[in-house]
Amino acid sequence: MLNITDLKKGALLAINDEPYRVIEYGQKVMGRGGSIVNVKIKSLITGRVLDKTFKGNDQVESADISTSSVQYLYNDGDSYHFMDQTNFNQYEVSTDIIGDQSGYIKDGDIVQLQFSKDRPISLELPKNVALKVTYTEEAVKGDTSSSITKDAQLETGISIRVPAFIKAGDIVSVDTINGTYRERIKS
Repeated sequence: MLNITDLKKGALLAINDEPYRVIEYGQKVMGRGGSIVNVKIKSLITGRVLDKTFKGNDQVESADISTSSVQYLYNDGDSYHFMDQTNFNQYEVSTDIIGDQSGYIKDGDIVQLQFSKDRPISLELPKNVALKVTYTEEAVKGDTSSSITKDAQLETGISIRVPAFIKAGDIVSVDTINGTYRERIKS
């Protein structure tokens, strides 16, 4: 069981046997009345987001989630296939669970797969990933300041905005949370 003050951002809890992750946390202290905790939680199974309020000495059940380090193998159109790095078990994960995260993984990448009751429920990516630029417009000569940006197509098929000095073949670091360019990686 978790106290309501344990529900910090990223904490895992269960409501009606469904695992949730806290994505926003706010606490108000009410003098003698104790405290009120407002959280925004996201279902790890359906992806829906709920607002919940807990009072005083409320307790919530902690979620039974396990995480395994897995290697991305391939995508067959309907699902993504991963292999556990320790016991070599293979897992088939539906495209619904992967969602937009597919643009940040390529064959051979190591990611964290989360399970609830031995069923894959979500994918946890590293904060940043290195991806190769496959296409981008050439910069106009003399217009290479870092404040000018342009579109770049990456090896996984996603498109991001990059500084004008980036060219096809460069490897860039991309933030997986908001899909933005971070830096060029020297090879």
